[in-house]
Amino acid sequence: MPAFFIKIYGHVQGVGFRYFTYRIARKMGIKGYVRNAEDGSVEIHAEGDEKSLGDFLNQVSRGPISAVVTNVEYEQVDEKDFQTFEISD
Repeated sequence: MPAFFIKIYGHVQGVGFRYFTYRIARKMGIKGYVRNAEDGSVEIHAEGDEKSLGDFLNQVSRGPISAVVTNVEYEQVDEKDFQTFEISD
């Protein structure tokens, strides 16, 4: 199963971005986590089928209405076999 590490930059903390991501991931069957990074970005590890990951990436690249996404970086990484999607600290 493909896996991606995604980093979202901009005004993305304190605007409900993690909860937005959590809801989308659970709806699409994506496994992994989302967390706020110390540099002000949001980090996501996402695992799922190719189509779902593509749709998920499109959604989180826009973010919730209250966010301002300025840049998105992602790379394919090794699968970690998550069983669910969680919000991490």
